[in-house]
Amino acid sequence: LAGAAFAVAGSGLHLKLAHVLGGLGLPLARTHAIVLPHVLAFNAPGAPDATRRIARALEVDDAVAGLRAVTEAAGIPRGLYGLLREDQLDEVAARTEKVVPADNPVPVHGGAMRRLVQAVWEGSA
Repeated sequence: LAGAAFAVAGSGLHLKLAHVLGGLGLPLARTHAIVLPHVLAFNAPGAPDATRRIARALEVDDAVAGLRAVTEAAGIPRGLYGLLREDQLDEVAARTEKVVPADNPVPVHGGAMRRLVQAVWEGSA
């Protein structure tokens, strides 16, 4: 049943980016936790209703800050700089851009994916 639901719903930018990074040997659970606040910040302008629902669920005014507080409380680093070399960022961006769903709330072309990957690496969301 879960597989059928996933097949219909598909996956978003967060999952695609985390899986590209996992393919480079990064620990998948930690990578997901690091990537999620950055992708939320990236997609928030294109998905304001979803972002408000996330904030409400976290009982905060700012969804990104609320999610960041959760990950920090869990001891999750803000960025991938200790897990990934900076010279790998272009490859990560290019590979992820190829698999991002067309219905992502914010376009990922024109260097946007590379900027997102840089932010994830730096921990600057």
